[in-house]
Amino acid sequence: MSEQRIEAKLPDYGTRTDEITIYAGPCSVESEEQIIDVARHVQADGAAVLRGGAWKPRSSPYSFQGLKAEGLELLHKAHEATGLPVVTEITNPAHIDIFIDKCDCFQVGARNMQNFELLKELGQTHKPILLKRGFANTMEEFLMSAEYIMAGGNENV
Repeated sequence: MSEQRIEAKLPDYGTRTDEITIYAGPCSVESEEQIIDVARHVQADGAAVLRGGAWKPRSSPYSFQGLKAEGLELLHKAHEATGLPVVTEITNPAHIDIFIDKCDCFQVGARNMQNFELLKELGQTHKPILLKRGFANTMEEFLMSAEYIMAGGNENV
């Protein structure tokens, strides 16, 4: 494991490096009106990045699972309406191709922190990755998940 500090290189969002960058938005994208309204509000309140879920992994198979590809399109429309970069959760390596042009940063949620096939595939991209630590995972396990991505060539974790 490398002890070298690596900073993810996000596109310039007009924020200084000594400021906190706020990512804000709804847990799930539910409609075009909702996500564009939320995007405008979070932007007006100082957020630099829009986050929202298109695919929603849930414990219950009967719960709302997100709008999926339609939700991703709606996030992209919110980006076009506001200029805010978009971060959204990806759960399946097969979806990378449809995400790649619709978001600025992939989020790997806590449930997928050890989805090693997803991490390896994301390592082949050059987009920043927001990696969340699993509920009961150790720091070493968290760092090794980041290493899976970086071993593929993407150090933007």
